[in-house]
Amino acid sequence: MQYNFKVSKEEKEKIFHTDFVKYGVRHDKAAKAAKILAAGKAEELWTEEEKKLVTQVCQQWLMNHKRYKKLQEHMDL
Repeated sequence: MQYNFKVSKEEKEKIFHTDFVKYGVRHDKAAKAAKILAAGKAEELWTEEEKKLVTQVCQQWLMNHKRYKKLQEHMDL
């Protein structure tokens, strides 16, 4: 069964921001990146500054998320 839920821009922004901060991204950077991502604008239309910020934030999130998952694996042994 498939559900179609409409998520508002504000809710998307909160979700992105919460997850970024959860995995160690600074609050101010997380807020800016979340706003950019939630806006839904095509990446081709982002400024160089927006691209750089989102890339940095996502890389930091990914690194810390992987670290967390690896720790979880070791704790479950």
